[in-house]
Amino acid sequence: MSRLLEGDVASGKTVVAAITILNTVKAKEQAALMAPTSVLAHQHFQTFTKFFKGFRVKTGLLTNEVSRLNSRSLSPEELLEKLATGKVDFLIGTHSLIQNRVQFSNLALVIIDEQHRFGVRQRARLKKVSGQKTVPHFLSLTATPIPRTLALTLYGDLDISLLVEVPANRLPVQTKIIGPGEKSATYQFIRQEVKAGHQAFVVCPRIESEEEAVKTVKAEYQKLTEEIFPELKIGLLHGRLKPAEKEKVIRNFQTHRLQILVSTSVIEVGIDIPQATVMMIEGAERFGLAQLHQLRGRVGRSSHQSFCFLSTESATTNRRLRALVNCQNGFELAEKDLKLRGPGDIYGASQWGIPDLAMANLNNLPLIEETRQAAKELLAKDPELQ
Repeated sequence: MSRLLEGDVASGKTVVAAITILNTVKAKEQAALMAPTSVLAHQHFQTFTKFFKGFRVKTGLLTNEVSRLNSRSLSPEELLEKLATGKVDFLIGTHSLIQNRVQFSNLALVIIDEQHRFGVRQRARLKKVSGQKTVPHFLSLTATPIPRTLALTLYGDLDISLLVEVPANRLPVQTKIIGPGEKSATYQFIRQEVKAGHQAFVVCPRIESEEEAVKTVKAEYQKLTEEIFPELKIGLLHGRLKPAEKEKVIRNFQTHRLQILVSTSVIEVGIDIPQATVMMIEGAERFGLAQLHQLRGRVGRSSHQSFCFLSTESATTNRRLRALVNCQNGFELAEKDLKLRGPGDIYGASQWGIPDLAMANLNNLPLIEETRQAAKELLAKDPELQ
């Protein structure tokens, strides 16, 4: 298998991955999952540990800061030794999984979560870490395929599966672009949502910056706590915090001890806070379309109406921001991103630009899948066409 599973945020991709992993472990083989951030890797570890309770799946976690095997903390060396001797069934990690010292006993399944966050060579590297001649099955999960992925579904070695439904009772997130003159009203709206028992995210593109025009989490956190919402409980989250500090902030937000979380895009994937109904993205023009869609996906995860505010200082509204306002569906956004950026090199490593091919039909994913299936059936009937 070399397959892309494309489904919108909160559509159930993790459940599909869990069933695939269970089948792999049942066949006495190993599985690995690579996540783009340590925050998401930790959350996956907690989620899959709950999923596999009662199944006796030996689940490991390996990041640059933490190494665990189920409920036990181990040194990285101990965990890697058990991995190499087949005493770990399923390993979750970040880029740490593609280090040379990571060796599997019988790796049969590789899963990449949020594949657009990894480079082309990074994704290929994980499939080779086992040191075996056998190539493991490859499952890539994403909520918003980058244009290169769309191109690969047609010309490359990725089959595609689509999750086209979302859980019941979910309302579309209302998305709006706001300028500097609308900030005061937006802050008042956030205050009302918090007083109603809900929570809010405020996301900035940088931790700190010498450029005055760039919004940073440290400056925004100080402004919100001292000037805008002094009566509310506000948390700060970014990549430079120690793992224990990150976990504490996320846990406090999950348990409603915090009402507003000021963060970088570290919360882009995997954070599930059902009571969060507002996502405010500062400097929205500095984020990619896939990032914006993922950030918006942190709200709207319950039956409550949710809102996403795209704050920009730009005098002319960015086309990508308008695309996000007008589109809720990840498939449609991928098509718009394709038109804006191009699909990249089909057989190379570049992930943007229009190649010298007629690419119009890349916008029609159902047609791509139907065409590929027809070609497979034709080849099955007449192998000489190969």
